[in-house]
Amino acid sequence: MISVILCTYNRDKYIYNVLRSVAENDYPRERYEIVLVNNNSTDNTEAECRRFQADYPDIRFLYCVETNQGLSHARNRGIRESHGDLLAYVDDDATVNKEYLRTYADFFEKTPEAVAAGGPIMPVYETEEPAWMSHYTRQLITGKLYLGEKQKQFAHGAYPGGGNSCYRRSVFDAVGLFNVELGRKGGSLIGAEEKDLYDKMTTRGMKFYYLPTAILYHIIPASKLTQDYFDRLTHGIGVSERYRTQQISRSKYRNRLFKEAIKWGGTLALWCKFALQGETAKGNKLVAFRRNVTRGLLGK
Repeated sequence: MISVILCTYNRDKYIYNVLRSVAENDYPRERYEIVLVNNNSTDNTEAECRRFQADYPDIRFLYCVETNQGLSHARNRGIRESHGDLLAYVDDDATVNKEYLRTYADFFEKTPEAVAAGGPIMPVYETEEPAWMSHYTRQLITGKLYLGEKQKQFAHGAYPGGGNSCYRRSVFDAVGLFNVELGRKGGSLIGAEEKDLYDKMTTRGMKFYYLPTAILYHIIPASKLTQDYFDRLTHGIGVSERYRTQQISRSKYRNRLFKEAIKWGGTLALWCKFALQGETAKGNKLVAFRRNVTRGLLGK
């Protein structure tokens, strides 16, 4: 059985549509369940979930409230509440394609050595994409992930996006649950809980794959294209990396600072490239990105 886990916080505008997109998959309904974890939403999330239950009464739908605030708390609650051997996490502000569940089910059945997988994440803008957006900031803001049309193992250091990923339950038995010190908490934009998990998996030699036909369409509202959101998100990346690496060791943190210096060199090179192309807005945004990350890493 596949357990589709949705962790949500104040996304009543989108939650029904993502649930419907799962329900309309080309996959037998008796072979999956949906586990929705409401992480203390204060909007109409519960009512939207009841509407879904009424519209799709033949789908096994488990609803629970996780009172410990934080995405990692909610993800871990989803693991505990679910019954499937495969656990698929789907973002609450997205939709999935009709082949989504079948893709994961067929893949894990045919690939016993794989313990996790993820597919493309394609942004869907509610407004126009801003002029400052580049290949580098697009992945940051929208989570876009596209590695082509062929199935492949993720390269070293790369891993599926957190909003479109599927794990064997055995992964969490082996490496533990999501780190509750990391991940979004309410309006906080701290992350890195997926990176922390995949680092542990990589250390143990576990294999995870890219599946081109398990597609998630990530909705990007205008609020995610503001300067305030950009600054909070990029600073949160630095804070997350500081927490994550310091929990491992001092040397790991120092190594991350060294890598940050190298990243500055790449950022300045890209700024020069964009300036020569007359696209200084894109270059300036990359510099702001790096500056905010560095501040977060240094605890500023």
